Amino acid sequence: MGYELKTKETDNSVLDFIEAVENPKKREDAYKLLDIFTDTTGFEAKMWGPSIIGFGSYHYRYATGHEGDAPLVGFSPRKANISLYLAPGEPDREAHLQKLGKHKTGKACVYINKTADIDEDVLRDLIGDSVDFLRKTYPES
Repeated sequence: MGYELKTKETDNSVLDFIEAVENPKKREDAYKLLDIFTDTTGFEAKMWGPSIIGFGSYHYRYATGHEGDAPLVGFSPRKANISLYLAPGEPDREAHLQKLGKHKTGKACVYINKTADIDEDVLRDLIGDSVDFLRKTYPES
């Protein structure tokens, strides 16, 4: 039995998903991020799984043979914080993150509490660099 990737692109409405975000401030931030990511990537927002708003996609294949599709970049307005999905291996990532503002980092995610805490221009740089990096790393996508 093959490994089934949980996070797949769906036809669910991004706007319906954002409208369902309970916290009004977080909903406002989600719309702001929707504009920033759409504007920066030129891709239409798509739902990936039940809660990730993704932009573009790439096909990855690991040495283990595991492969799948993932959004180039994305975000998710979660209850605790907002998760930003940006390429973890991108060479300028750390330098950008030092200028981003208040955030925490996980393995692949950058977590922010609200968009007011971060520098929008730095976020745009992070998004653009992530897209470029993944397109170079996975050229067949």
